[in-house]
Amino acid sequence: MSLLDRYVIRQFIITAFFSLVAVMVIFVVIDAMENLDDFIDRQATTTIILQYYLYFMPEIIKLISPVAILLSSLFVTARMSTQNELTAMKSSGISLYRVMVPYTVVALLVSVGSVYFNGWIVPSANKKKLTIERVYLNKNVVMSSRANLYIQDTPRRILSIGFFDDSRGVASRVSIQEFSDTNLTVVQGRVDAASMKWDSTARAWVLSNGIRRWFSNGRESLEFFEAQSAGRLHFNAEDLRKKQEKPDEMDYYSLQQFIENQQRAGQDVSRWLVDFYSKVSFPFASMIVVLFGVPFSSVKRRGGVGVQLGISLLICFIYLIFMKVSQVFGYNGDVHPLLTAWMANIIFTVGAVFLLLRVRK
Repeated sequence: MSLLDRYVIRQFIITAFFSLVAVMVIFVVIDAMENLDDFIDRQATTTIILQYYLYFMPEIIKLISPVAILLSSLFVTARMSTQNELTAMKSSGISLYRVMVPYTVVALLVSVGSVYFNGWIVPSANKKKLTIERVYLNKNVVMSSRANLYIQDTPRRILSIGFFDDSRGVASRVSIQEFSDTNLTVVQGRVDAASMKWDSTARAWVLSNGIRRWFSNGRESLEFFEAQSAGRLHFNAEDLRKKQEKPDEMDYYSLQQFIENQQRAGQDVSRWLVDFYSKVSFPFASMIVVLFGVPFSSVKRRGGVGVQLGISLLICFIYLIFMKVSQVFGYNGDVHPLLTAWMANIIFTVGAVFLLLRVRK
C-alpha cells in the first residue's frame, strides 16, 4: 500500500465516520421530536427511550451508510480537486482510475460487512425495537383481520389464532377444529376460546373462557369451561412468535426458512423473496455511490462543493426512490424478485460507468 493510498483511505474513513454520525444525530432528533409525546403519554421511562434509540441505531446505520459513503467520497475528492492535489497526481502519471482504488476497496469492504450487518445484526435489534414500538408507540400492531395465524397441527387438526402476544405468551381468539379420520371434510369437534396461554413449566397450552362442541350423528354437544388443557399440540410459544415476525425482524437464514415454509404451504412468496434478496443487494449501494461520487466531484464546477453536494445527494436519493418503486413491482409478482432486488444496482452501475468514462482521467 502506497503513501497515497494510506492518505486517501484515512481521509475517506474519517470523513465517512463523521458524516455517519452527523446524519444519525439529525435522524434521531427528528424521530425523537415525532415520538416523544407518545413516549410521555405511555409513561415510558428514560431507560426505555434510550433502549429504543439504541436498538434503532443499527437500522439507521443500514439506511444512511450509502449517504455517508457518498458524502465522504464527494468531500475528499472535491477537496483534493480544489487544492490541486488531483492535478498534481495526474501530472505525475496517476490516473483517476488509480486514485479510485482506495475508495473502491474501502467501499467494497463496507458492502461485504454490511451484508452480515444487515442480515443478522439489524434484524436482532429490530426485534427489540418493534417490541417497544408495539407497547409504547402503538406501532406495528397488525389489525386482527390480518393477524390471523393458521396452523395445521396434525392431518386432522387445524387451529386459527387471532393474535399472539409473544411478550406474555398469550394467544387470543383461538379456534381448534378436529376432523374425521375417514373424511377430512367432516368436523368431529371444535373448541373456541377467548385466550390460550403457554405454560412454560408444564410445556403445554391452557385454554381459557371457551366452549367445546362435539358433532355426532347430526347432533351437537356443548361444554363451557373457564380453564382447560388444549391437549397435545405440536408447537410452542416460540413457534408462534416466529410465525408473527416481520421480514425486518428475521435474520438471513430465518427469512429463508420462513419463505420455504410458505412455499410448501402454497403461499405467494414474491414479497418475502424481494426482501430476502435485498438483504444482499442493498449493501452494495455503497459501492455504486462511490462510482458516482468520485468521478463527479473530481471535476471543478462553477458553484463549488455546494452544487456537487446537491447533485450527488439527488443521485443518491433517486437511487433509493427507484429501489423502493421497483420493489412494488416485485411485491406484486410483476417482476422476478431477484431482478427486482438488483435492478437499481444494475441500472445505476451502468450509469456510474458511463459517467466514469466521460470524465477526464
